[in-house]
Amino acid sequence: MKFLRHYAVGLVCLAMGFLVVWQPLPAQAQGAAPASGKPALYEFGAGYCVSCKDMEKVMAELKTTHSDQVEFRMVYVDKEKPLFDQYKIMLIPTQVFLDASGKEVDRHIGALTKEEVLKKLKELKLIK
Repeated sequence: MKFLRHYAVGLVCLAMGFLVVWQPLPAQAQGAAPASGKPALYEFGAGYCVSCKDMEKVMAELKTTHSDQVEFRMVYVDKEKPLFDQYKIMLIPTQVFLDASGKEVDRHIGALTKEEVLKKLKELKLIK
């Protein structure tokens, strides 16, 4: 009898654990679609990362020239950890390319030049 009680309690705890783990985070529940309704490039990085600082400059340049077509967003690990978790970012810098509906269509790990980003955006048909 004692065994059955422990078994039942264990199953209840296991079920509750799964519910807690699989409960969507607020960002996932709302979706991560770009607010602008256009394709987006999320640059995941940190302020202390040299390659990330290079990507900041690239993103700033792209924002001035192509923000009418694509949303460019810097995401910092110390400020937006839930997005890092949502996109399962393991290394920085990482670029995540999203279509207009917010669906990830590609990602790249490591720094890119402005020209490489533009080439990738054209390959993915996110810009003309």
